[in-house]
Amino acid sequence: MNDRPTTTLDQVARAAGVSPSTVSRILNGTARVSEAKRRSVEEAIARLDYRPNVLAQGLARGRSLTIGVLTQDIASPFYSESLKGIEEALAGTGYAPLFVSGHWDAEEESRKVALLVDRRVDGVIVLTGMIPDDALIATAERVPVAVTGRTLAAPHLISIDLDHEAGAYAATRYLIDLGHTRIAHLAGVQGHADARARLAGYRRALQEAGIAEDPALVVDGQFNENGGLDAVNGLLDARVPFTAVFAANDQSAVGARLALYRRGLRVPEDISLVGFDDLPGSLYTTPPLTTVRQPAHELGRLAARVLLHLIDNRPAPALDLPMSLIVRDSAQAPA
Repeated sequence: MNDRPTTTLDQVARAAGVSPSTVSRILNGTARVSEAKRRSVEEAIARLDYRPNVLAQGLARGRSLTIGVLTQDIASPFYSESLKGIEEALAGTGYAPLFVSGHWDAEEESRKVALLVDRRVDGVIVLTGMIPDDALIATAERVPVAVTGRTLAAPHLISIDLDHEAGAYAATRYLIDLGHTRIAHLAGVQGHADARARLAGYRRALQEAGIAEDPALVVDGQFNENGGLDAVNGLLDARVPFTAVFAANDQSAVGARLALYRRGLRVPEDISLVGFDDLPGSLYTTPPLTTVRQPAHELGRLAARVLLHLIDNRPAPALDLPMSLIVRDSAQAPA
């Protein structure tokens, strides 16, 4: 246990030969001093192992130095990657994230965002979700907001959206080019913008290829493993013929894979399977999953960077995050 007395700001000032107020301004980034004086203060801080009171500094500037983050499910592999990206982007900035989950429920999401604002966070990151656009715009009147999965413009709000429709089109087109015409789609959560866009991409690929859509092949996969398992079981129980599955995310693809395995159907020899997200575990499924790479980690990093720029009234960084089809071993031409 370290019983050494805590170094004070006054001690740093004496060691550097400057006033305490100068040290405080240098720490806050508001001091206009010579480079030699700044270096002297930084050396004194390092030598004395001074740990500034970050909270006190924030309060002095009217900030709590916390960032509220609304995710849908902290346990989700996709959202956990985005949360890691947010933490990484905030590291070393003095800001700490405060995470809450909305569980795909618009009312709960609204309550959680209100809770974050009441906690006096300096800004809010919303990772997709069902919360209405007008609620986000109203929130941005109180604190800066960065939201993913939308195309929304308002003062003090920046949205970051990826082209989910194009990603789903590429996945479905890949299966069509392999020769598949009976392609099941495990759709995401009904009413969710990402799910709608991925279904639209699936439909566009079929239409362009001249393949009539069979409504029986579009089933609810719920964006999770159990949903994918139930969806494929339902198709097999109903004896709906299909040679390939395009799952709206990797989690439902994992559930689909289990359902096929339990029925004695091989991937890809009997049924081809393509997912969406490229979660870290997708490389280690049996066989490794062909999927659309959605840069979840980079998305979290970018959302945090954008929000910090909003808080400091700086121009936002570039928002371009491309998707790409990652071809592995889970799809082949139909037998």
